[in-house]
This record gives sequence, structure tokens and C-alpha cells, in this order.
Amino acid sequence: MNELSILFEDGEALVIDKPAGLPLDRPRAGGISLDDRLDELRLGFQRRPAPVHRLDRDTSGCLLLARNPKALKRFAAAFEARKVIKIYLGVVAGPVEGDKGTISLSLSKISSEKNGWRMIPARQGKAAVTHWRVLARKDGLTLVEFRPETGRTHQIRVHAASGLGHALLGDPVYGKAVAGTRTMLHAAQLVIPREGKDTIEAEAPLPADFVALGFTIEP
Repeated sequence: MNELSILFEDGEALVIDKPAGLPLDRPRAGGISLDDRLDELRLGFQRRPAPVHRLDRDTSGCLLLARNPKALKRFAAAFEARKVIKIYLGVVAGPVEGDKGTISLSLSKISSEKNGWRMIPARQGKAAVTHWRVLARKDGLTLVEFRPETGRTHQIRVHAASGLGHALLGDPVYGKAVAGTRTMLHAAQLVIPREGKDTIEAEAPLPADFVALGFTIEP
């Protein structure tokens, strides 16, 4: 079992580089989840840290954990108030028109016994706004930086598919599954302001599967 990489650490917070494929909660079919690994992230503290926000199982990168209930409440409020800067990188499975823009598509959850649940653009749904810009184009794929203002479930995945015209590479729900490829989304940066304390800033390196597609990020 690989050691979890810690990107930021102090007395009330940890930011880890969550590996792709590691779910936050125990899967119904069984298997390891982040919850099984929280004890190793105590790092001398009495309490296990708790995730403040969520990343999909396939999504890699910056995940904030709080070391005590008061910090958890403050951080959750910062996310709710949209004070947190979140920057994601995604490989879009096709050419993207233009170099930058903003997608504003409200989202609603639907479900069926046959297909399970998913999010769809819906006028009566919850407001969802994502700013984006193209970083690179290669072999018909597009590396896009996403800056979501809101934090709706599957927001970037739906906005890529419905707002940019192509889903994220490997997305089995909003695009097309690709053998041996996860949904190519990475939480690259996280910035959380704190009153009376230094701002939390964390950056997760570009994953190997992004690099294998020929994408790099200039320092």
C-alpha cells in the first residue's frame, strides 16, 4: 500500500494528494477507502482527520482534511461561502473551441433503476458556474484548467460534456469509458484563507497518466 503524499500540514489541517482510484467511503462491493487510511494520517494527533470536501473516486489531487471538529466547521463554512480557490486540470476527449470562457449551467440529479443516478443540466436545478481555459492541445485531446465557483456534484464532468462539447477522457457516465483509463480529472491546487492564520496553499503535481498522454505544466 503506497504512502499518502502530504502537501500541507499544520495543527488544524492536512492537504493530501489523493490517489486516483481511492474512494473516500467504503465501496458497496468492498475494498480499501480513504476511511481505512485515516489512522495513518493522525501523525501523532489523538483524532483521525476528517475530509472537509469530496473528490470522486477517479479524481486525484488536493483533498483538505481537518484535524478537529472546530476546524472542520470553519473550513466547511469557507467552502460554502465560496471563499476557497479550487483549480482542476482535466483532459477533454476532443477539440475545444476557443481558449477560455465561463460555463453557467444549473444542475439537477436524476436516477433510474437501469442506469443509476447522474447529474444533468436543468433550468430548475442548482446554479453551477465553472471558469475554464485551454492549457494545451495534443493528438485530438485538450488539457483544460477548470476553476469552479460552485461545488456541485460532478460539476466539472457535466460542464465539460455539455459546455465544451466533449466529456472528460475516460468518463463512463458523461462520455465514454476507455479501457485502462480513469476519468481524467485532477485537483491541482487548493487555497483556503483563514482568519488570523496563514492561508492554506497546496499544489498537487501532475499525475503520471496525464504525463503519459504528452501533457506537461510549465513551472
